[in-house]
Amino acid sequence: MSTFTRRNFIKTSVIGSIAVSGISTLSAFTGSAEQVKKETSVALTTGDNRADLAYRALEPFAKEIRHAIGNRRVVLKPNNVLTNVPLTSTHVDTLEGVLEFLKSIKKLDNVIIAESAANGPTFDGFDNYGYFRLMNKYPVKLVDLDQQPYDLLHVFDEKDFRPHAMRMSRVLLDPDSYIVSVARMKTHDRVLATLSLKNIVFGAPIKDAGFSWTSNRKLGAQSDKAIAHGSGFRGINYNLYALSKHLHPHLALIDGFEGMEGNGPNSGTPVDHRVCVASTDWLAADRVAIELMGIDFAKVGYLNFCNQTGMGIGDLNKIEIIGETLSNHIKHYKLNDNIDKQLIWMNPVVS
Repeated sequence: MSTFTRRNFIKTSVIGSIAVSGISTLSAFTGSAEQVKKETSVALTTGDNRADLAYRALEPFAKEIRHAIGNRRVVLKPNNVLTNVPLTSTHVDTLEGVLEFLKSIKKLDNVIIAESAANGPTFDGFDNYGYFRLMNKYPVKLVDLDQQPYDLLHVFDEKDFRPHAMRMSRVLLDPDSYIVSVARMKTHDRVLATLSLKNIVFGAPIKDAGFSWTSNRKLGAQSDKAIAHGSGFRGINYNLYALSKHLHPHLALIDGFEGMEGNGPNSGTPVDHRVCVASTDWLAADRVAIELMGIDFAKVGYLNFCNQTGMGIGDLNKIEIIGETLSNHIKHYKLNDNIDKQLIWMNPVVS
């Protein structure tokens, strides 16, 4: 990635230029009459530099974010479902853009990058994706959530309709943690799309040391992530909704510089999209990302459940888009081959 500094960001970004001139960012992009009608805001940026996209997407919320962090620890949660396939995971440049932003608001003194990778040792992914170099530039710590304390939460399983206990990261449940979901725009094989909420909810279940998806798995090593899936398409959608009450990002950033379509979240193909979405309303951020991917929001079960129960703003008409025009950047992502099966949640359960 090209070298950048805060000065470069300010000189090259529209938002930065407005900040320098002292003009309110929000009022610069929307008229006051339009603002009254909206209930939340989502920033949308485009460009050719991942870090710059992330930085500029966060800038409109700088004052709000700084106040919300207060004295809390900042937890940057990347989405590293695989430890050895870059397209499945959060790019190091996106994390660097977030860290530069935190530096600009003087909230870099207590920051960790924390993950529980799905398929194997978390630190393998950190190493493969170049995360360790961030520690040479920023006072940030890398944390394997599997090695941290946990609490027990219960989820639904559609096979027996009983609650099932699973180990969930205390770091992500801690009220003294300010959770930032640094996600990637990807299709999914069970819930159509994985964005900011799913990154947090499915990063929280931990796994035993020695667990792997390969034959090298340590005898008896288990992952509690499978429990959260609820044994089916209805189960996973309901559990994502139910767990969102306990586990959700305080700040959502979704990197769509290079998205994934088709058989995501592990085996999809790249989409050259060059967008980034950010909001302090995670549901609004996920809603805008769904629109950018050309997906019918009505078909995304867990996000509709969250919208119906007031977990955030999911009505696109009530979301103010800061920056780019949403309609100019919509791409229709190819969905997973099993899309018909995924939509079973929309049908009533009959005996």
